[in-house]
Amino acid sequence: MSLAKTDPPLQRYSVWMRLNHWLVAISFVLLVLSGLPFFHPFFWSLTGLFGGPTMTRILHPWIGLFMSLMFAIMAVSFFKESLFKRHDLQWLKQINDVLANRDEKLPPVGKNNAGQKLVYWIMLVCIPLLLITGVMIWQSLVGEAIPITLRRLASLGHAYIAFLAIITLIIHIYSGIWVKGSFQAMVRGRVSKAWARHHHDLWYEEEMEKERKHREISRRHDPTGKEST
Repeated sequence: MSLAKTDPPLQRYSVWMRLNHWLVAISFVLLVLSGLPFFHPFFWSLTGLFGGPTMTRILHPWIGLFMSLMFAIMAVSFFKESLFKRHDLQWLKQINDVLANRDEKLPPVGKNNAGQKLVYWIMLVCIPLLLITGVMIWQSLVGEAIPITLRRLASLGHAYIAFLAIITLIIHIYSGIWVKGSFQAMVRGRVSKAWARHHHDLWYEEEMEKERKHREISRRHDPTGKEST
């Protein structure tokens, strides 16, 4: 069955989900820009974006707290659709077909593919660890309450975890640009039915079933809301 270009689009993300996503994304970028100067002197000039070294050091942990809160909300919103299923494991096994755009060989995909789910779970591990290690090295907050050795280990762990999170984010951004329409979905919130059927066929079928049930219910009632005889 072909889909007409005039078919109404499907809502993929609500306004709140998109706002939440972009708040997390923007705050994460700000965290990277404000954190890199303290990772290596090469990035020291980035402190100018935040009003100098002192202001950068002050702002960085507060941005981290804000992002952690926003991410916690997002994690709850995306939890159910990020659970791995059998077809996701098969999708990962066929990663070569994914990279080669051999979509016809891939197993059915739900609302999120296995790659998107991996990003979710990696960040679900990284963000809490970044928060914990960040608090441990937040000098103005913890002072000398934490032993210097533990603080040094926390600082080292913070850097390595941040590196993993940054790499994951880069891959996530690249994938969103690579799969045409994905980026627009997070901006506009809606996708065409043709796009949904091509990239997320299981989710497309679920949405079509919802539409069919809605039409059946509508046909059973007259304009006043009473069931037709």
